[in-house]
Amino acid sequence: MQNELLLEIGSEEIPAGFIGPALENMQKAMAEKLAEQNLDYDSMQTAATPRRLAICVKGLVSQQPDRQEEFLGPAKRAAFDEDNNPTKAAVGFARSKGAAVKDLTIIDTSKGEYVMIVRQNRGEKTEKLLPQILQGIVCKLPFPKSMRWGEGNTSFARPIHWLLALYEGRKIDLQVGDIASGTTTRGHRFMSPVTVEVKDFAHYVETLRQNHVLVDLEERRQEVIHEINRAAAEKSGVQGACILEDRELIDTVTNLVEYPHGVCGTFEERFLELPDDVLITAMREHQKYFCVTDGKGRLQAKFVSVNNTRVPDEKLAAEGHQRVLRARLEDAFFFFEEDRSRKLADRVKDLAGIIFQAKLGTMLEKTERVAGLAAILAQKLAPEYAENTERAASLAKADLLTAMVNEFPSLQGVMGRDYALLDNEPPEVATAILEHYLPVRAGGGLPSRIPGALVGMADRLDTIAGCFGIGQVPTGTTDPFGLRRLALGLLHIIEANGFILSLSEAIEAAFELYGNKLTEEKAPAKKMTIDFIRGRFVNDLIGRGFPGTAVEAVTSVSFDDVVDCRAKIDALATIQNQPAFTVLAAAFKRVMNIIKDNDTTEVNIELLEDGAERNLYEAFVTVQDETKPFLLQKDYGKTLEIILRMKEPVDIFFDDVMVMTEDAALQQNRLNLLTAISGLFLRVGDFSKMQSAAK
Repeated sequence: MQNELLLEIGSEEIPAGFIGPALENMQKAMAEKLAEQNLDYDSMQTAATPRRLAICVKGLVSQQPDRQEEFLGPAKRAAFDEDNNPTKAAVGFARSKGAAVKDLTIIDTSKGEYVMIVRQNRGEKTEKLLPQILQGIVCKLPFPKSMRWGEGNTSFARPIHWLLALYEGRKIDLQVGDIASGTTTRGHRFMSPVTVEVKDFAHYVETLRQNHVLVDLEERRQEVIHEINRAAAEKSGVQGACILEDRELIDTVTNLVEYPHGVCGTFEERFLELPDDVLITAMREHQKYFCVTDGKGRLQAKFVSVNNTRVPDEKLAAEGHQRVLRARLEDAFFFFEEDRSRKLADRVKDLAGIIFQAKLGTMLEKTERVAGLAAILAQKLAPEYAENTERAASLAKADLLTAMVNEFPSLQGVMGRDYALLDNEPPEVATAILEHYLPVRAGGGLPSRIPGALVGMADRLDTIAGCFGIGQVPTGTTDPFGLRRLALGLLHIIEANGFILSLSEAIEAAFELYGNKLTEEKAPAKKMTIDFIRGRFVNDLIGRGFPGTAVEAVTSVSFDDVVDCRAKIDALATIQNQPAFTVLAAAFKRVMNIIKDNDTTEVNIELLEDGAERNLYEAFVTVQDETKPFLLQKDYGKTLEIILRMKEPVDIFFDDVMVMTEDAALQQNRLNLLTAISGLFLRVGDFSKMQSAAK
């Protein structure tokens, strides 16, 4: 308990999804409040169950450090008169700081002599500061939704029932609403409904363990895994039985129980006729049940639930779970049979009854645009996939009208794939219906086949272009259509497949397919769209560790072909630390400053003077000729190797030649030469942007 702070907030059951973020916010708030009070500590540790949130701060200093405060007052000439008597300004300043005039000192500053009060503050004891700190943490802990209860104004995820607050083993007085802090915690609600004294964090964890509460999250998670695997292996009667891997469900269940106990149940074999995803979703989303598979990974008519208590009669407990699940599966079976009465293709026209966006029309109109855009992309990028791509695009949203997706929205795309296969659509079409939604989140899986990638690109381009076309532009705080996520997904699909695509042409096609629905002027809206996607491209690459200077050097010149931009950035990132490039980048910045608005590149050879000027021109012509084939091949690494030969001629030119000579013709010719050289360099990127990195 040496210099240890322990806070536990006991409450009614907190939703599982609230617990992780709450612990993060609790730890962050504690760190901020301790820092505000200059209270150092060694480490923090959190713990939680559905009925409690806890945090332990180890090595927390017992007292604030002493500190000196300095208060600068008025100038000396305003604070004292000619006879060195204090003026009203001096008296008022001293009074405002709780000091006497005699406490004023004179200091020299850059602006002259000023009066100052220096106050020595002795640090407060930590124990005295903690009530206010803990009060702020408990009362201001944010949740997605909070409750108020009783007659007070306190809000929390669920009503608070007890508070435990200890520092160095002693109680910290804390009052939240009508709940006063104590030195006790509570055991399991059913298996050990007792109040027990706590000495410190280690004792807290062990005491709760003895009272059927596993408060350590990782310990409880491992126990959940042990219990579900035990129940599947011992009770299912299936050879090689194991739990279908589901980390997200394990995390959820961990935050639903205090002391896990696995119970294995069964359901009727006929429900195995449902698609696997339907069975899995019906069990996990509503009931939080785990699916059981055999040694070959095939779903069995078994499941494992996790109870919050040890049950004396597992058969009886399993029967209760089976009754609940049977009702869910009966519903799913009915929805599946009902959906199978119509083909997916027959539902497409009914998408006219679903609004995509008030100004952008219905889902049927969106489907028609996406199919048109997907066909354009397929012809440009993969003509051999055009037929399947267009077919997949026309069916991609049809499952929105199925009863199964209405019941289980997370199966959007999944049911489209399954129903398409049952309708004897080509497997590539069915897979594309599912995969056009990928990636679902940052870092998520990408489409595995070309048709899904093309439909996914078309879908995202349509939404992004439509929103920018009606002025629905994301701001720093709002992005209701998730355009940032859509743009990132678009970029990752293009990059993963190596698609050589002009974004400006693709966006132009997307805008054209909207016809007269868009309200913004097309040219500025298109530019904003490109700039928006470029911003996501830049942020993504920098976030992935690419040099920011290399990214800026390329994207500041042009941003249209994502794959081409990546190739240039990779080449610049590889060469940027070479000494020759360091000098060349600095010289190029000088070139860009000199040529400014000059855009003429025609060089009059007869005006070139012998020596450095002619040598630079000849070196430029040679390098330009040698880089042409590599630029065509987009081999920017080799291109840069050749360009580096320009370093010495450029250096000598600037040492020996006056560009801004008084001879107007000579000056213009030299500007034209430098402009031509800059044009070659800019084929890869603006090297001047990389000078800071080269330094």
